[in-house]
Amino acid sequence: MKYKDYSTDIWNRINTTLDQVLKQDSAPVAAFDADGTLWDTDLGETFFHHQIDNKLVTLPPQPWEHYEDMKAADPRKAYLWLAQICQGQKLEQVHQWAVDAVKGHFPVPVFLEQKKLIDLFLSRGVKVYIITASVKWAVEPGAEMLGLTKNDVLGVETQVDNGVISDRQKGTITYREGKVEALLEATGGKRPFFASGNTMGDYNLLQSATHLSLAVSAASRDDKLFKTEKELQENAEKFSWLSHRFI
Repeated sequence: MKYKDYSTDIWNRINTTLDQVLKQDSAPVAAFDADGTLWDTDLGETFFHHQIDNKLVTLPPQPWEHYEDMKAADPRKAYLWLAQICQGQKLEQVHQWAVDAVKGHFPVPVFLEQKKLIDLFLSRGVKVYIITASVKWAVEPGAEMLGLTKNDVLGVETQVDNGVISDRQKGTITYREGKVEALLEATGGKRPFFASGNTMGDYNLLQSATHLSLAVSAASRDDKLFKTEKELQENAEKFSWLSHRFI
């Protein structure tokens, strides 16, 4: 699929603002949501399907329905559970599963304009974070496709003891306001000058940006994300954020 490029106005505002920010801060921070913001797929769900299809972890009957029911009741518990099911596995093994899941979904439909933006930021000394409500390990291969590292991904995870994953929550659940909390913890309290997301789950993250926020969208009207993406686009208009639809 061919995605629409950013307008000249968006690029001009980003470049002008970046020049201004760099006069005061040699290492500003930029933050991106992952699924639906950097690529037109859900790597978290792709990873879970990979675990189900290949019977890699112990799961209840009808595991996808079990997850959906949990999410309807309490999204934070559901997102944590997706990390907890890796309990007892070596982190190294789970990293390989994540790579295999992405390979099975290759080529990942990356939004090239977002990659160009990240390339620009990295070339100018900006510290770039990806902040996802998905399991951190599932999103790390996507980050590496964009020239980032595992350490640049903030996501849901559990404690790792001597290389083995436990079921104990590690850090903040990176969902809604938790995305901002995790980012500020990682940056020592520095807010991002730029933030980008695609749904209302990213609203708090975009509100946290000091200079520029970019709401993106690629969902079609019959897509389950359309309503929440549309709502974020409406907020972009309300707050004079940048906005862009890739399709």
